[in-house]
Amino acid sequence: MREHKTISIADQIFDRLEKEILSGKYKRGEIVSENKLAESLGVSRTPVREAVKRLEQEGIIEDCSKGFRIIGITRDDMPDMYEIRIQIESLAAGRAAENISVDELKEMGEILDMQKYYIDRQNGEGTDNSENIKDLDSRFHNLIYISSRSKAFADMLIPLHKRMTKFRKASVRKNSRAQSSWNEHNEIYTALREHNIAWAEEAMRRHLINARDSIMTIEEE
Repeated sequence: MREHKTISIADQIFDRLEKEILSGKYKRGEIVSENKLAESLGVSRTPVREAVKRLEQEGIIEDCSKGFRIIGITRDDMPDMYEIRIQIESLAAGRAAENISVDELKEMGEILDMQKYYIDRQNGEGTDNSENIKDLDSRFHNLIYISSRSKAFADMLIPLHKRMTKFRKASVRKNSRAQSSWNEHNEIYTALREHNIAWAEEAMRRHLINARDSIMTIEEE
């Protein structure tokens, strides 16, 4: 029972640290002490050490004498990461056009409606809704991965999409890109609704190329 609790705590710590690192809370090169982290979280070093080992395997931190050093994801990683997505995610969109269900299409339409609501508020009121827009973007793409009915595609694309968190959020903070992204999502949705494989693949390819080009103009913090 105690062992199960330790694993559960380690999972929670892993999820929290991964999210904080990928969102940019920690700066590249920053050194974090395992002892201080365990103390701040109110846990022993054992689950922290377990979470840290998993993060090392993910390649977003590295071990050092004082704890661990943040590597994270940089803008230099983006071209290669997008090249993978352009090649694989376009195929996933085509598969989704074949296999997506009525319920999944309904959910996708609701996601687009919510995304449009936050984009319009960001445009009209000048509020920063990039966190909400980014989260809905994740839901939109994850639904495509799932509706492709390919575990291999989903296992590859879901974590890759998550690793881009900081840059995706920064991109949709720009009103023009947020609106363009929604337009592109809507085209993909229409292709999926029509079960048009070639259209879905091409619409996804254009969307990812545009997203990559937008992100490459962002000044890294």
